[in-house]
Amino acid sequence: MLQHHLILNLIIPNQVKKLILPESYGMELFYRKFGNEGDQPLIILHGLFGLSDNWVTFARRIAMEGFEVFVPDQRNHGQSPHSGNFNYLALTDDLFEFIDEHEIEQPVLLGHSMGGKVAMRFTLENAEMVKKLEVVDISMKAYPPRNQHKQIISAMRQMNLENVKSRRQVEEQLEEFISEQRIRQFVLKNLHRTSQNNFEWRLNIDGIETNLDDMFDAIEIGQIFEKPTLFIKGGASDYILLEDFEAIRRNFPFAEIITIAGASHWVHVEAPERFYQLTHGFLTGNPTWYKNLKEKTP
Repeated sequence: MLQHHLILNLIIPNQVKKLILPESYGMELFYRKFGNEGDQPLIILHGLFGLSDNWVTFARRIAMEGFEVFVPDQRNHGQSPHSGNFNYLALTDDLFEFIDEHEIEQPVLLGHSMGGKVAMRFTLENAEMVKKLEVVDISMKAYPPRNQHKQIISAMRQMNLENVKSRRQVEEQLEEFISEQRIRQFVLKNLHRTSQNNFEWRLNIDGIETNLDDMFDAIEIGQIFEKPTLFIKGGASDYILLEDFEAIRRNFPFAEIITIAGASHWVHVEAPERFYQLTHGFLTGNPTWYKNLKEKTP
C-alpha cells in the first residue's frame, strides 16, 4: 500500500470502491492527449531524461486504433513541475493523482524504463484500477548505478548555453562528452528556447542528480496482477535478463516476455515498427495476437 495517504470512499455506479489518494495534491503534470474521448484510455510513461514528446508519433498512430492516449511529462521532466522529492513513491502518487484528476477509468498502462517501474508499482498497488500493463525493457529488480546516466548529467552541466544561438551549437558542444549521436539527440529533446530567445534545459538536473540512486531501486511488493501483461525486452539490452523472468512472473503470472532482437534499451526508437506491431496486437486484445506473432517470426 502507498504510505501517508488518505482513504476516501468514491461512489462508482453499482459499487463502492475504496481508493487511496495522496495527502498532498499539487503536482499538476503537463500532458499530451490524442484520440477521442470515450475510447479505451492508454497512459504512456516515459523513462529517465525522457519526455512526452518522445512518444508523439507512436501515440498518434495507436490513437487511430481506438485509444484515448495520455502522455504526461513525469515530475522533473519536460514541462511538468520540478521537485526535490524524486523517487518511485512520489512518481506513483503523481500517476494516481493524474488518473483521478482526469477521471480515467480502467486505463492500459505502458511504461518504458523508469516509466515501466512506475507503471509496475502503481499496477500492483491498485490492480483493480488497471486493465492491462505493458512494460518496456525494465524489470522489478534493483540495478547498480549506470555510468551513462551520470555521463548525461555531467555533459548537460558542462554545456555553456549563455551565448548559444542554435541547437546545432549545443550539439557540437555535446559531441565532446557524448559520442553516440542517438544519445545526443535524445538529450537535446530536453533543450528549450525561452521567451527571451535563450536556451535552457527543461528537466530538473539538480533534482534528478540528487536522487539518481533512487531510480535504481527495486519494486518490492507482494501483490499480484492477474490480468494481461506484456514485457518487451531489447535483445541487445541487459536490463531484463533470463534469470529475471521467474521474479517477473511471481508478481505478473500472466506476463508474456518478448525480445526484439538487436534492439538496445531504447527498443521503441530502434525498432519502431516491430514495437508498434507487438503493442498493437497486445492492446487491441486480439485473442490470437501472440500466436500470429510467432507464426510471422522468421
